[in-house]
Amino acid sequence: MITSVFRKSTPLNFSLVLILMLVFFLIFQFQDLSWINSFFLIVNKGGLFCIVVASVFITDFVAKKNGLSKDSTYTIFFYFLFLLFFPSVLDNTNLLISNFFILLALRRLISLQSLKASKEKIFDASLWIFLATLFHFWSIIFIVLVFISIIFHVARDYRNWILPFIAFFIAVIMFLLFATVFNLNAVEYITQSMKINFEVDYFTNNYQNAALSIYATVALFFLVSMFATLSARPQLLHTSFKKIIASFFIGVLIFIISDNKSNDLLVFTFAPLAILATSHIEMPQLKLKQEMVLFVLIACSLFTFFSQL
Repeated sequence: MITSVFRKSTPLNFSLVLILMLVFFLIFQFQDLSWINSFFLIVNKGGLFCIVVASVFITDFVAKKNGLSKDSTYTIFFYFLFLLFFPSVLDNTNLLISNFFILLALRRLISLQSLKASKEKIFDASLWIFLATLFHFWSIIFIVLVFISIIFHVARDYRNWILPFIAFFIAVIMFLLFATVFNLNAVEYITQSMKINFEVDYFTNNYQNAALSIYATVALFFLVSMFATLSARPQLLHTSFKKIIASFFIGVLIFIISDNKSNDLLVFTFAPLAILATSHIEMPQLKLKQEMVLFVLIACSLFTFFSQL
């Protein structure tokens, strides 16, 4: 029954997920109503919600446009469920913006499969990644995905290897101009952002620990499913799925090494994991198995969301 609701991509389905996102976003925000008295904070909350919605629909666009999913709403629904695992990310402006830029970069890199306008796509993706770095420094690791994409598709043209460095210098110039205008100490900002912390002792309660454990189990399940079935998927999609898998592990690496550690850092894994989950649920299989996977995931996401409020 649950699977039949999201099997088709219709305006009603999109509206349903959008309404659910708004409801849970407001539930989280209404824990502290102090922001209601400030017009600036109200606009800020509205902007955060728009960024979340845009991130969800970019992920869906990437999956459908590149044949990684069928004409369904599973991808946006899975992304929504993964957001519920770590509700505090809904208040983390820097991470939401950084992740949004990374998704714009991922969109360009996955579409590199067509070999059309490859130089523009490599440059755009690199620039988006460096802009994301300004909001969370260690998202710079996603630049590895740019070079992976070059190796997969356009390694023979040496100019493609230079483009990320050109994008880097442009991003540096933009950052220095911003720092000058707003009187920001650029050196101090960068050195503070580059700190590394491998310790995982940030939990303020057991429910955060439980949410991380459940999410890790869910992620492992969908990863194993993808590795087990990748060879059976169309050859044309192999490189795209490999880039999605690589982006997931880069997101995990960012979580592992980042300072000021929190579960929010796993936001970089939501999009690739939503695509992997969609790929699993759309495989030919018994409907009962599909229903069980969705039911368990919904139950886990609701438990982790409400337990952390």
